Formats: sequence, structure tokens, C-alpha cells
Amino acid sequence: MTQDNRSIVRDFIEEVINQGRFDSAARYVWEDVVEQVPFPGQGPGLEGLKDVLRGMRTAFPDLYFGVEEQIAEGDKVLTRFEWTGTHQSDFLGVPATGRPVKVWGMVIDRLEQGRIKDTRIIMDIFGLMMQIGALGPKG
Repeated sequence: MTQDNRSIVRDFIEEVINQGRFDSAARYVWEDVVEQVPFPGQGPGLEGLKDVLRGMRTAFPDLYFGVEEQIAEGDKVLTRFEWTGTHQSDFLGVPATGRPVKVWGMVIDRLEQGRIKDTRIIMDIFGLMMQIGALGPKG
């Protein structure tokens, strides 16, 4: 069961996030999925998740999530990831800089009947904002 859950999460990352096939998300995520730590401005459920992913892909068109490590226990999967991209459009109010970014994070997904029911993402937003010049020393 846990190996299947790891594969489901990996397949979601590859197909939906990396390939940008957002309409496929319903195969991996329940309509009423709960984001325990919502992204700023994120709406509820699957549509809210898809909106966030679309926004990230717009801001970083070459967005790529690499799975560094996964740990599964029972109905939960922890995925440690690193994502990369190039800042090509507004993101959280920061105009495009053309800068490449590399951001680490972890997500804990809880699955029910082969789909993600709730999720909690912890990502280095501070580091991301420094890389795109929104925070840190000027000049």
C-alpha cells in the first residue's frame, strides 16, 4: 500500500506539476482536498490547488519539481523535493526578473483510496523571495 502511495504522489508530481497537465489532477487528488498550509490567496479544494500550480507555471514556465526522497507510513507520504525554474512573470507581486531559482521543501500528503485527501507543504519561501530579489540586500 505505501509503495503504491509513493508512486501516486510521484506520478502526480511528474504529470501535473512537471508536465503542466492540470486537468489530470483529479486522477490524483480529491475534489475537496484540504491544504493544511495554503499558499497566499489559495482557494479551497482541487480548483484552488490547480490555480496555485497554474500561477507557479506562469511565473516559472520551466518549473521542475525533483523528488529527492520519499518516506511512507500508513496512509501518509512525505516527499522531500527541490524545484527549479526561471522567474519569467509576476510572482507574489514581484515582477519578472529572469533569475533562475532553486527551492527546497517537503510535502506530507495523506491519501484515501488512491488519491490525495489532504496535504501540508513546507517550502523555503524566504529563500525563493531572496533569489528573485524581493528580500535581502539591495544592489
